[in-house]
Formats: sequence, C-alpha cells, structure tokens
Amino acid sequence: MEKFVIDGGVPLSGTVVPAGNKNGALPILAASVLTSEEVVVRNVPRIRDVEAMLAVLAGLGVTVEWRGANEVALNAAAVTAESAIDRENAERIRASFLLAGPLLARFGRCEMPPPGGDVIGRRRLDPHLDAFVALGARYDHDRDIVLEATGPEGRLRAGEVFMDEPSVMATENALLAAALTPGVTVIGNAACEPHVQDLARMLQKMGADIQGVGSNVMIVSGRDELGGCTHEVSPDHIEIGSFMALAGVTGGEMRIVDTVPDDLRMIRLVFEKLGLRSEVDGADVLVPGGQKLITGRDVGEHKIKVQDGPWPAFPADLTSIAVALATQCEGSVLIHEWMFENRLVFTDKLVLMGADITLCDPHRAIVAGPARLRGERVESPDIRAGMAMLIAALCADGRSEIHNIRQIDRGYERIDERLRELGAKIDRVPVEPHHSS
Repeated sequence: MEKFVIDGGVPLSGTVVPAGNKNGALPILAASVLTSEEVVVRNVPRIRDVEAMLAVLAGLGVTVEWRGANEVALNAAAVTAESAIDRENAERIRASFLLAGPLLARFGRCEMPPPGGDVIGRRRLDPHLDAFVALGARYDHDRDIVLEATGPEGRLRAGEVFMDEPSVMATENALLAAALTPGVTVIGNAACEPHVQDLARMLQKMGADIQGVGSNVMIVSGRDELGGCTHEVSPDHIEIGSFMALAGVTGGEMRIVDTVPDDLRMIRLVFEKLGLRSEVDGADVLVPGGQKLITGRDVGEHKIKVQDGPWPAFPADLTSIAVALATQCEGSVLIHEWMFENRLVFTDKLVLMGADITLCDPHRAIVAGPARLRGERVESPDIRAGMAMLIAALCADGRSEIHNIRQIDRGYERIDERLRELGAKIDRVPVEPHHSS
C-alpha cells in the first residue's frame, strides 16, 4: 500500500503531454479478440486499469507483448469457444464485460463473470444485454451471465439496436459485436463520446464499414472476418481537463500539447464559466498563469450551474474535478451530477480540508468560494474523486496525505512523477501496515 504526501501552495507550470485515453484504450484492447491476426495498439496508458484488462485478455488466451513504453501487441489466434474469462481478473475491472461482444460475435457463445469497477452509482448491464438480444442472442443469468447467439450457424444476425440510454460501454459492446456480424446493423440512441469514436475508427481499420461516427446513430456493415491493424489511442480529454484545473487552482501557466481541440469544446466552455480561461494554439491548449477565478452569472443573476450528461455535454468523469476547481472560484456554483448518484459523496473530504460545499442530495452540491483549503489526511474512494482531492491538496496550505492511491493509479499514468516535473511537491511513500494488538 502507498500514499501521496503533498505540500501544497506551489504554482504548477510547464508542458504536459497527455496520456492515451483510458476509456478508449480498454475497448480497443478488447477489440483484439475479434480477429486471429495481430493487433498493435500505441499510446496505451500504463495504468492499473489497463494492466487489469491485459490480465483478463492473457487469461483468456490472448498473447500480450509490450513492445515499447506505451505500445502493446496482442494476438487472439489461440482463443477458442471454450476459452474462459478468469473470475478474479474480471472482478478487478468493469471493462472486462467489453469482451462479451467480441466473444459472442466470433464464437456464438460466452460466459461472463460479474465485472468490477468504481462504486459511483448504479451501472446497469441491461443496455448491453438488450443490444445483444436485438442482434439475435439469448441470455441466462445467475451468478454469471451466459450469452448464446441464435442466428444462422450459431452466429449473431445484423439488426436494429436502440439503446434505452446512451450508455458508453453498451454502445461499444454493440459496435464490437456488429463489426463481426455480416449485414447492416443500425445502432440508435448511441453514445458518441470521443473514446466511442476512437473505437469505431479502429474497427474501420480492421475492415468494418461504420457510418455516422460522432453521431447518435451509427450504421455498421459487419464482416464475416476482421483483420489485424495498428491503432494509436487518442489523447485523454479527461486527463487534459484535470491538468487544466490543476493549473487554474495553483495559478500556474501550463501548455498541454498534442490534444484534439474539438474534444475540449464543452470542457473549455464550462471551465470558462468558472473563470478559468484557456487558449487553443494549433493542437495545444494553453492555460495562462495567475488567473483570478471568478464565476459568471446567468442572465437574471442566476447561479451558474455545471451539469454533466451524455456527449457532447460536460463529461461525467470531470464532475469531481469541477467541484475541486469551484472551491477556488469567487462566487457560488451549483454542481448537478446527473448520471451517477454516488459521485458527489466524496465532497465531505473536501469539506474536511476547508471547502464550503453544501450537499443538497446525492446528485447536487452547491460550492462557494474561494475557500482557503488546509492540508488533511484523506482517502480516495474512486479514480476521479482521488484526482479531485489531489487538486485540492496541491493548492492547500500545509501538508496533505492521500491514501488508497491505487484508485488514482487506475486512471492517471505516473501522476506523481509528471506533477513533480511541473513543480509539485509530492512524494509516493509506503504505508506502514497496521498491526492490531
């Protein structure tokens, strides 16, 4: 076990190279199971969730070979209909369920152990199962979920899938399954986040014809077989937003290079409402230093509201980051976490550090600032809450300790090393085991 020890109050300045998108890398790695040919994935973030996903794939029979710091080669030629997913590995990561689509499409059957993941609210598997049923599958579920294709020759059949909610992972599972199902599949009310688009671009390289990428209706012309490819994971817009907030609360000047500016439109717009200005310079985003963060007011002097939602709305994964940023803004902000009912529970830890936050209900919080935060000992309950507390600690007076940092490591690559390069005073230190008497 390890913890972060942080001495706050130091402006973070410099240049940041964003890591590959975690939520893009996981379905892209799962897509390797769709073919017996080699798949090479570049710009893969070296984080706990990726390592967990690779362990699931290796346990299934996929050959996994790191060929560089962030490049991995996968070959699923040895995977068969009898290959089983290791239960312990699957329970480490929710994205293990992304293998249902590839296995079902390739072999006509799969048995899926229950997936793990963050406890940030109810995260339904029904949209995944409904999509598979629409493609001609049936399922039984007790402890595990057993899926079987009922189409010709025991395969799935192309059809029309309409999501009851624009679930990102369910859309990805539907895309993965449809790509290896001959015929035309229409996916309606689809999620269209940047990482969904990235998966679609990879499947196109493998041989699927996908129209409507970036919209909420995608038309997939699937194939009998898909081939290997080389694909580079797009930069992580959630990590970019996190670094922008870090620059804002510490007053530093930061340049984030090689971004996809179109993926940052809503993030930049919402942060600007919180008083944090940024500029686009080619593919780079520049956050000027020394900004005084003052929240705007809507017409009629109404309180500013930050509300997440399906893309292109403000990303749910940045809600916790927006809370931390808002603690340093002059004025008050209503944060409405529309998607996950447990996401805002962590705010009690920011209150312990001196933040002025009123939790109205599980979905809404009012943040008033600027608050003079003080260092405290806190524990990270999930990836994004952990990053929010790290942001708070870096602008707080005094020393903070953040425990359970494996959660932060699940989503942010070498975050302590990269922060030190920007001037942060942060150390990763072992936690002494507690011995009960």
